[in-house]
Amino acid sequence: MIDTIIFDFGDIFINLDQQATINGLQSLGLQSWNEDLDHLNTSFEKGQISRDNFLLGIQKQIPNAKIDEILTAWNAVLLDFPLYRLEFLQLVSQQYRLFLLSNTDAIHIDHFEQREGLSFYSDFYQCFEKVYFSYEMGMRKPDAEIFNTLIRQHELSPKRTLFVDDKKDNTDAAKAIGIQVWNLQVGQEDVVDLFDKNII
Repeated sequence: MIDTIIFDFGDIFINLDQQATINGLQSLGLQSWNEDLDHLNTSFEKGQISRDNFLLGIQKQIPNAKIDEILTAWNAVLLDFPLYRLEFLQLVSQQYRLFLLSNTDAIHIDHFEQREGLSFYSDFYQCFEKVYFSYEMGMRKPDAEIFNTLIRQHELSPKRTLFVDDKKDNTDAAKAIGIQVWNLQVGQEDVVDLFDKNII
């Protein structure tokens, strides 16, 4: 019997377009996404480097690009957050303990909050017992440490906890420590289908 649900954020509630950021950076002169950028992104998502150092790290690869142009490209990944998903979440929050667990960075969260506005993002955050962002935690999915932190801090029972994420690496990691999972298939499934899945 599930009593707790941990939700991912991107492509679960807010729609994403990863290619839009790649295209945006390439239009500024980037040859291709590479290992250095992967490392930079991971460090930023873990809160290990500052916003300025992250942007300067990208600028090193595209020296003719301005910081504000890089910011625009970086935020291009964030699309819309359909209201029907928030309304669904508000209903679910009346029946279950809910947590948000997202691999994200300070730039994306600032952009989301500024774009959607205080009323919307407050209504969203209030659905959760606690909101966890990787850059504030200093760890990210799929590391087992991040799931164990939630279990420990909130005294969760893994077998009574459902984790919803669109990335199989993340759901596999949660499943390995006994958490129930739904690896949501973006474009084929929607988080509002939750109760049709016979998972809970």
